[in-house]
Amino acid sequence: MSITATYKVSGMSCGHCEGAVSGEISELPGVSSVKAVASTGEVTVVSESALDEEAVRAAVDEAGFELVGTA
Repeated sequence: MSITATYKVSGMSCGHCEGAVSGEISELPGVSSVKAVASTGEVTVVSESALDEEAVRAAVDEAGFELVGTA
């Protein structure tokens, strides 16, 4: 079974931003897909189990952006 969660990320403005955020989050254990959309600021993550929000926050921070919460 997989879990889909959508997060709001501030600061993404282009495809490069989407790639940076997706790349960092996709390295978290159990993540099977990440889709970041700069125009909406939403990042949809599919994973095997619920992710620790602090781990997601750290990955987004590593990419240079800010996690503002779940959508």
